[in-house]
Amino acid sequence: MKEYIKSRILMIIETLIVMTILLFINKSSITNITHAVAQNDTNIKTLDKQIINDAQDELYKEGLYNPLYTFTGDLTGYVGNCPLCTGYLACPPRTNVLKEGIYHEDKTYGKVRIVASSKNYPCGTIIRFNTKRVSDEPVIAIILDRGVGGNDIDLLTDSEDDAIKNIGRVKLEFEVLRNGWNNE
Repeated sequence: MKEYIKSRILMIIETLIVMTILLFINKSSITNITHAVAQNDTNIKTLDKQIINDAQDELYKEGLYNPLYTFTGDLTGYVGNCPLCTGYLACPPRTNVLKEGIYHEDKTYGKVRIVASSKNYPCGTIIRFNTKRVSDEPVIAIILDRGVGGNDIDLLTDSEDDAIKNIGRVKLEFEVLRNGWNNE
């Protein structure tokens, strides 16, 4: 009888050990599966958020950067300290470019280059053009000055040397992104 009880106790202990091991393995597996599901859920949420942000950015750019119309003209360069120049721009806010530089901080488009045009295009008009003479990227500029005829655009530069050597005169297509201040 003692042997029988010993063998039964031994069998119960072995069963408990096996059950403990199985329970541990299952707990570990369940934990791993739960962690994997949670990680996958986080990845999916992150991916969804990225897709939504990309779509919103694309819609934003499409609306803001789609041209209203295009025109062809010559691009030239000028400086704010030419012999007859005062350094003050013709259009409001009549910035002194000798102090402020060749860029304007636009509420909608951010930091943009300053250009002069004829009165064919209202002050505050935002244009975009491409030329490797100025930049590898498209140039976004705002019309804040006058003194140019027809469809020509005069890009404000840091120096007369830059205006002559790097820009010169080149025929380009200009895209109008905003017509005057009215859309700002």
